[in-house]
Amino acid sequence: MLYRTAWTWLPAALLFAAGLWIYRRSGAGFSAAQLGGLPELIPGHGEQRLATSGIRSRVRHPVYLGHLCEMLAWSFGTGLVVCYSLTGFAVITGAVMIRLEDRELERRFGEEYREYRRKVPAVVPRLGAR
Repeated sequence: MLYRTAWTWLPAALLFAAGLWIYRRSGAGFSAAQLGGLPELIPGHGEQRLATSGIRSRVRHPVYLGHLCEMLAWSFGTGLVVCYSLTGFAVITGAVMIRLEDRELERRFGEEYREYRRKVPAVVPRLGAR
């Protein structure tokens, strides 16, 4: 344990709430099969379209951002080394997954995706006006 104090649950609660809000927004307009990646795994399984509206107009990979918020919430709230270690591991593996997903999306959507990638950050949204 790195620390034990009750006040750390305040930022943790805000991060939990942010993560849940992000999850909800990232699921808008998507079926459970789409969120689970079935169209990518099963040929001919539904329409292939590049989603760039809603939360995806601010961040390309909102589900990863939601995961990060939830993991940081547990880390801040508990103060446990294991939670911080798992969060670090998730950041590293998430970066690899994002790179692979970006490569696949570029292959699938070409210039449309390259332009989207130039305009919209992967995980951490830009604050302020676009």
